[in-house]
Amino acid sequence: MDVLLWVVCFIISQILATDGIENTRTVLKTYDNSRSVLHRHKRDWRWNTLYTDEEKKTTLPHLIGKLSSTKVNGSARFVIEGEGANTIFKVDDLGDIYAWKTLDREEKSIYHLRAQIFDKITNKQLEPASEFEIKLNDINDNAPRFTHNRYNGSVKEMSKPGTSVLQVIAVDPDDSSVSGHARVTYSIIKGGENFRIDLDTGIITSSNMLDREQQKTYELIVRAKDMPDYEGGFSSTASVIITLEDINDNVATFTKKQYTISVLEDRPIGSEAGMLQIEDKDEPQNTNPMFSFVKRDFRGLFDVVSDNITKNAVIVLKQPLDYEKVKTYTMEVEVTEITTVPPGKREVQGNTRAMVFLNVIDVDEPPVFQRPSYFFSIFENASLGTHVGSVFAADPDEARKSVRYSINGGNAITINRDSGSIKTSNNLDREMNAWHNVTITAVEDGPGGKESTVSMFLKVLDINDNSPKLDYEYDLFVCANARPGKVIQTIAASDKDEMTTGQKLSFYLDHAHSNFSLVDNHDNTANITLKQGGFNPDEKKTYFLPVIISDNGKPQLISTYTLEIVVCGCDANAEAEAYSCRGLYKETRVSAHALAVILLCIVAILVITLFIVIRKFKKDSLVSLGKSSGEIHEQLVSYDEEGGGEMDTNGYDVSVLNSVRHNSMRPRPEAQPGPCLYATVQKPAAKGDMAVMIEVKKDEADHDRDGIPYDTLHIYGYEGSESLAGSLSSLESASSDSDLDYDFLNDWGPRFNTLAELYGVDGTENGYEY
Repeated sequence: MDVLLWVVCFIISQILATDGIENTRTVLKTYDNSRSVLHRHKRDWRWNTLYTDEEKKTTLPHLIGKLSSTKVNGSARFVIEGEGANTIFKVDDLGDIYAWKTLDREEKSIYHLRAQIFDKITNKQLEPASEFEIKLNDINDNAPRFTHNRYNGSVKEMSKPGTSVLQVIAVDPDDSSVSGHARVTYSIIKGGENFRIDLDTGIITSSNMLDREQQKTYELIVRAKDMPDYEGGFSSTASVIITLEDINDNVATFTKKQYTISVLEDRPIGSEAGMLQIEDKDEPQNTNPMFSFVKRDFRGLFDVVSDNITKNAVIVLKQPLDYEKVKTYTMEVEVTEITTVPPGKREVQGNTRAMVFLNVIDVDEPPVFQRPSYFFSIFENASLGTHVGSVFAADPDEARKSVRYSINGGNAITINRDSGSIKTSNNLDREMNAWHNVTITAVEDGPGGKESTVSMFLKVLDINDNSPKLDYEYDLFVCANARPGKVIQTIAASDKDEMTTGQKLSFYLDHAHSNFSLVDNHDNTANITLKQGGFNPDEKKTYFLPVIISDNGKPQLISTYTLEIVVCGCDANAEAEAYSCRGLYKETRVSAHALAVILLCIVAILVITLFIVIRKFKKDSLVSLGKSSGEIHEQLVSYDEEGGGEMDTNGYDVSVLNSVRHNSMRPRPEAQPGPCLYATVQKPAAKGDMAVMIEVKKDEADHDRDGIPYDTLHIYGYEGSESLAGSLSSLESASSDSDLDYDFLNDWGPRFNTLAELYGVDGTENGYEY
């Protein structure tokens, strides 16, 4: 039908094209006869659509059609505009349109143009513009084209026949309205033994159950053809690669029937002892083997598991190996696997069981102690060299090397390096160290000998060698008006020795006391209770209570304490008074620290006193020098033993002594080396020479820091060092802080005028005027 429709359309187009040409000729003929005969014509274009075949096999340009109008005359000129005008399509003065290029409908099937007619002379438009089309008639000149040059598809192996794999698509650019030009059919021209393709849709399906282990991929050649009802037409091909997806449809098997594995005997627990290689035709992600021992005898020693990557069987140690006990293990391992193929579909090919021979390799092992640790005990009063116990370690290897021992940690015990015998090497005291934890090392003889260590714990057993002691120093007080039965204090004691179950300390008095009693509480404490009261603090202030404490051990040890109980005067508020009395008593007691401070103070006082005595002794020695020195005494005596009063001024001028008090505050120059000036002065031959001597003494007092003023030496020389008059030194009397008052000298009369002036007494007091 499509072909018939195409033929009809072609014939009609040719008739229209022929009719157009004839009409044009009629118009021209009518125009030529118009000069003689006037005819009226309808003004109208005589065409609408022009048709031509694509890919026309003629020389260019080739005629497509002709434009015609009632206005055409000898001076008419045709003009076309639009798609391809004056390039692809051109028109001549007669209205014939020519194609100057081979046309392809698949590129453009319709061209839209516009035609106009102008007068050549006047260039006047003879006819309004009119639209027209040029349509290209399709021919089957294109083959179907696949969307891909190569298609890839996949399907699971062992899929049922008819399972869809993929779809191929081809497109024909020819006109689909023309019968058969663009209709595409599909077929497999190569590799169609196991697959089928739908003729119209291009869907490829499986036709058989396929096994990936036999063939993984299949390649097909697919053809697409147009005009399927005709022998002719065009076609194209594409390749299709189909891959079978793996499923777990094969059981894993061992690559060998037996395996031999060697492993060192010191291999740690949990490590790999060996690997058994397997094979599985399935891909690794679909390989899930499970392994087990055929006999359960080895489940306690080994375990067999699957490796996460290779999926091989791995034998893992669960117990340590010992070459000296077992040198070879023989075991059988089985592999199983759950598959998706129903039983009976496929036979198992390969070894699902394998024998394994595991050989243990000997290594040089360190000595092994008989015990993981050692515990011994000994009494604390054991003498030096007492046997504590023995340790033993042996070489587990076949060589059976001898072992030497040493001990690390502490100095309380020693070990015999050959026998492992342990003895005490120091005195043991449970109260200082109840446990001794040491490390014993065993080393094989020979160079590079292996060694191992073990812990030894020595417990020191207690003996009763410590007497019980009070826990505190108790300050005991009792009110004078306290009632009988009152608990004065609960005392507690403890014992450094180990207290066995039920063993308690016992408390009792050395002898019965008339005022106090001691009650044992049987829990290592005792109550001091008032037996009878009525104390008189004025008569007796303190009572002493002898307390004995026994530890009930073997041998029994006792301790005796004398507790001091102070009586306090209390009123109705007994407790408050007791505490007040206790505080006062504490203040009066001197602690050891206070006593030490007091002793230090006493020593300091003694040192200071000794220093003062020494300085006084030096001073007295100078005074005694005045008494014993005949030279000084003679000069003073020759001056005047009786004293001359104011008449003494005839012998020397006493006023020169005033210079002493005026110069006492001035700094003294350092003493010059050489003999004392006093010693170099000769005795005065007459009284007039005394003035020279006084001047020398004054100068000596002014310049000698350690010298004693002359007048003081004079007084001490006569009165002695113990004189109640004290020193009349001008140096001391000149000080402003002196307690002596010399106003009374004015009352003694004119004889003491000079002395009063020396001590700064106002001579005009009391009406006397000198």
